[in-house]
Amino acid sequence: MLWVLWIIVLLCILWIALAALPAGREKVMPLPYMIALIPFLWVPMAVVAAIAAFSLHEWGLMCGAIAAGIATQIYQSRYQGTALHAGAAKPAGRSSGQAKPDASGESAANTAESAGQSDESAAQPARAYRLMTLNCRYGRADAKAIVTAVRAHNITVLALQEMNDDLFAALNEAGLGRILPYSQCGAGKATDNGGYNGIYTAAEPIGRQRDAIMIPAADVPSLSLPLPGRPAGELDADGDAPTITFAAAHTKSPMRSCRDWSNGIIGLGELAERTEREDHDIMVVMGDLNGQIEHPSFRALLARGFTDASLSLKSGAHPTFPSWLPWPRIELDHVLFTPGAKAVAVGTLAVKGTDHLALTATLEV
Repeated sequence: MLWVLWIIVLLCILWIALAALPAGREKVMPLPYMIALIPFLWVPMAVVAAIAAFSLHEWGLMCGAIAAGIATQIYQSRYQGTALHAGAAKPAGRSSGQAKPDASGESAANTAESAGQSDESAAQPARAYRLMTLNCRYGRADAKAIVTAVRAHNITVLALQEMNDDLFAALNEAGLGRILPYSQCGAGKATDNGGYNGIYTAAEPIGRQRDAIMIPAADVPSLSLPLPGRPAGELDADGDAPTITFAAAHTKSPMRSCRDWSNGIIGLGELAERTEREDHDIMVVMGDLNGQIEHPSFRALLARGFTDASLSLKSGAHPTFPSWLPWPRIELDHVLFTPGAKAVAVGTLAVKGTDHLALTATLEV
């Protein structure tokens, strides 16, 4: 019995050590899924510690199990409350590239269920954006529920993943365009993982792209808006318009391709590096990134210049999948931003018809 428990503890330690692999080395089945479960390994370690203490009186085993249990939270505790790359607003620049507009300017609005934990929707500061991102589960999310959530939480920028033409039409019929009249969608492709992505805004964009970055996943559509307090026609000394760019992303899940999953997550970091290199103002990436802080590929993405809204607050994780299971849930959906923005609130809420919770965030600039 004693040796069995020690073997369990040692296996748990080896399991936790998978999170320390170099970025990209975890793109082999079943490592992405094993790493995603690391935050929950404290449960068997707590059981082993209890047996060691109360049944076997083996204090060394108890201490080993407790240490392993604490180690399961090392990445969350290390990154919680640390805005790795957040900073003061930097000088104005210009948003990258333009692409042809999408007909999605008119989209959905009106009723549906939304429940769960959500961030405050009190009066917002003048320089604040209310964001929401949602994986629509093969286009099955209830369009009216999405619009209800947008209205109830005063959302000004909405990112949707796994959209299809039926959902797009349903959103149009529900009247989303009356709330968020400007939008850009990616092109639907056979290689998309569950559908295409879309980004919606209340403010008129001064630039747009159908695919802001080439990664092995669905197109990453983006809209660039003039920074608040600065007229759209105002230019800086270099002749560039000050902007904040919002992009909707959905990296592939490991089951579709572990290699594409890792390369897609890491590849999104080019958006942050490009923003800094070309002196764009602020880049915000919203979506289901199929990764969390325990994944080396996700940490590599943050290291390239992004701050995670959830991790930058001291309010704990905001797990979003699966929506139907109260516990355990994992944190797959994210709002990432480059220096010049600051997360002041993050929350989750339920939307009928999808297996993900919506993630909401308030960014101040």
